Amino acid sequence: MPFVRIDALGADKDRLEALGRAVHEALGETMGFPPDDRFQVLTGHDGTSSTLRYDDYLGVRRDDGVVYITITLRSGRPPEQKRALYRRIADLAHEYAGTEPRNVLIALTENESIDWSFGRGVAQYAPGD
Repeated sequence: MPFVRIDALGADKDRLEALGRAVHEALGETMGFPPDDRFQVLTGHDGTSSTLRYDDYLGVRRDDGVVYITITLRSGRPPEQKRALYRRIADLAHEYAGTEPRNVLIALTENESIDWSFGRGVAQYAPGD
């Protein structure tokens, strides 16, 4: 049920696939999501017609290998689990896609069961009358 968006500067199809796999596996390992629970939007930016902007916020020196990962999921996970997720994503992004951990920016957004529909116009997690 997590919805993942990955935006990467200068990423080809193979790098995007590797980043998607890294996030998907990390979600499974740290939060217990099943293998068939994959909803991802993978977007590469060429730096000309589309690009990503970044600075060295909080002393993290980023470069053109930057990757922005946004994950939307239902609320309720403890901080320790979120920290484990961030670490595992950074590790696997480095292993699978060669992305330096300093270039991995992750934003987690939580919502409630009623905020999801997986098709057919139905709120599967919060059925009505």
